[in-house]
Formats: sequence, structure tokens, C-alpha cells
Amino acid sequence: MDEVKHRGIDWLDVLWLIFLLGLAVVPPVQESHKQLTLLAIGLVQLAESRIIARWPRHGPSGIVLLKISLATLLINHTGELSINSSYYPIYYVPIVTAAIHFGAWGTLLWTLLASAAYCSYLYPALQEYTLTVGGAAELAIRILFFFLAAMVVNRFTTENRRQTTRYRQLAEQLTKANRELERAQAEARRSERLAALGQLSAGLAHEIRNPLGVIKGSAEILNRKLENSNPLASELAGYISSEVNRASGLVTRFLDFAKPLRTETRPQLVTTLLDRALKSVTEQWHGGKISVHREYQDNLPLVPLDKNLCEQAFVNLVQNAYEAMGTKGGALRIEVSAGNSNGRRGVEISLQDTGPGVSPEMHDQIFNPFVTTKKTGVGLGLSIVSKIVDEHHGLIRLENSRENGACFVIFFPAGEETSQKAQTQ
Repeated sequence: MDEVKHRGIDWLDVLWLIFLLGLAVVPPVQESHKQLTLLAIGLVQLAESRIIARWPRHGPSGIVLLKISLATLLINHTGELSINSSYYPIYYVPIVTAAIHFGAWGTLLWTLLASAAYCSYLYPALQEYTLTVGGAAELAIRILFFFLAAMVVNRFTTENRRQTTRYRQLAEQLTKANRELERAQAEARRSERLAALGQLSAGLAHEIRNPLGVIKGSAEILNRKLENSNPLASELAGYISSEVNRASGLVTRFLDFAKPLRTETRPQLVTTLLDRALKSVTEQWHGGKISVHREYQDNLPLVPLDKNLCEQAFVNLVQNAYEAMGTKGGALRIEVSAGNSNGRRGVEISLQDTGPGVSPEMHDQIFNPFVTTKKTGVGLGLSIVSKIVDEHHGLIRLENSRENGACFVIFFPAGEETSQKAQTQ
């Protein structure tokens, strides 16, 4: 709108001025009212786009009404009998304007008003002359051509608007498809990185686990032998054993991340798994008070899921949200609804907390292994969640939260049988 409002005079406006100048130099040239009326028509035409941009609701009606008035005034000063004025085609100007800015019925009404304004000069003419059959036919032909021109232009304008709307919708669909494609490519690249790092982690974990076992066994033997004779050495051996246990736990997590997942999927109700995960995390939580708001859509489709793996993923996400809000507490909003992604029907889950959120530079890396925003941890939790979602042919992404926290969105596709039932209902 602003672009139209501030544009300068284009070549169509120049053509309008040339045509009006041509009318100004043909008889009657000395008629000042005629020249002023043509000047007014030119000014209105030049200002039309700006007026409509400023008053989009009433501007078109005002422009058409003003042009009808100026056209009526023009033929009043261009002939002995106004009804016989050669300038009667000036009524095409408001008629075409109405056809451009209004629908079919609006165009017909404005054309009827323009025709009535033209026929108004028939009454004073009948005071001195008699309307012949030929004259009546000529007047009818002119009026019919008014309506014919109005409907032709309106049909063209309507079709042009329809095509413009269709092209705009197509452009929006292409833009959406490009975004989906970019997201799918990012998911594919992330899956490739996860697979490569998984293989590396598996190899390292196996190599590290054996010497850890030897170190732990040796430390336990030293602890038993030195327990009475050298308490300090026994204590140090205990430290070695406990740290080996912690390192062994990390190795186990690496192996859990690296090993292929064996999914046993069955149709599940996602909300049931979510409630179980929430209950599990809430019972073990000792931080600040956190309120949970659930918004579950009714009649959700069943989704083929591995119950244990998906519950593990939900526990991880909920635990992360709780830990992010920490001792201050906050609110966790969980929304579950039917959704679509890349033409697939399924269920979309949104988990949104009120914690500190994730910095923009971390958004693209948050699902990578060994990337974490916590002071403690190795950064495998979200990687495992992402791997579980990938195994279910789903999608997970991090979005900007409305409340400055983190918002994780998961999409699980419904099974083929479930989708077919939904389509037939």
C-alpha cells in the first residue's frame, strides 16, 4: 500500500494527460468550463491511487462518484443539447474505474448511476424537442455499451485478481516447501553426524571399558590389602574406585548413545506416555515449585511408538526443563495436537518452559553430542532424544519460546492404518 501511495507519475498517467490534452484542443476550445472540468478529471485520475491507498474503504466510491459528477458537468458544457454531446463517452471513465475496484454487482450499480446521470439531460431536451424512435434507439445503444464495457472490464479485472491470488498462494506454498526442505536437509545432516559420532563413541567406549575394569579391580584389591596397614593409601584406592565407577557410567551412556536402537512399536496414545514421564520426574524433583499446564487435543490419533524409548525421551526433555528452571521454579506448558509435516499426518508435542532458554548461537548445535548448556553433564541427553525420534521417523526442533524459555517441538507420524482411518472418517 505504501509503495502505491508514494510512487511517482508512471507512463499510464502520462497517457491519460495526453488524451485529456487532446480533448482540450478540440472544439469547443473557448469553453472555459470544459477546460476546467478536463483539468479536474486529470487531477482526480493522478490522485486516484493515493486517495484509495489512504482511504481503502470509502476511497473507491468517492473516486467513482466524483468522476460521474465531472463527466456530467463536462457534457453540460460541450453541446447545445447536452444529451447529444459528442463527449458522452467520458462516462466510460467512471464506469471503468468502478469495474476495476468493485465486484460485478457493484459495477452494475455504479454503471446504472452513470447512465442515470447521462439520461438526466433527457428531461430538459424533451421540453423543446420530441424523442423520435431513432433517437430512443441511439440512446439505448449508448447505455447498453456502457454496461457492456463495464462487465468486460470487470470480468478481466476479476480474472486478473484471481490469477494474482493463485500466484501468491503458489509462492507461499513454494516458500513453505523450501523451508521444509531446508529443515529436512538439516535433519539429514544431523543424523549423519550422529551416526558417525555414534560409531566413534562405540569404538572408544569399548577400548576404555577394559582398562577401567582393570583399574577398578586393582583399586579394590589394594583397598582390601591396605585397609588396616595404610589407611591413607586405602582411602586413595577408594577414590580411584569411585571415580572409575563414574567414568564407567559415562562409558555406559556413550554405549547407549552409540548402539543401534531396537524399536518395538505399537499404537500408543502419546499423552499417556507424557503423563507417565511427568509423574516420574515430578516425584524425584527437589527444586523450586513448577506448575505444569497440559493442553491435550481430543481424539488424538494413535502413533506407532516404542513405549520404553519414547518415555525415556520424554523424561529427558521434562527433566531438562525442570533443571533449567531450577530453584526459582516456573511453569511448564505441554501442548499435544494433531499435526502435519511434509504431507504426513501425525501428532505434534510442544514442551515449553520458562527457564533461561537457549542462546541463538546454540540452536543449530543443541542436538549434537557433547553439546550442553548445563554446568555438569556430557551433552548426550538431547542427542539420545533426537536419535529416538529419528528411529520413529519423526522430527524434533527447538523453537523460540513466547516466554523466553526453551520450546521443544516433536512430531511423530501416524501409522498408515491410522492415517487411512482418519481420512475415511
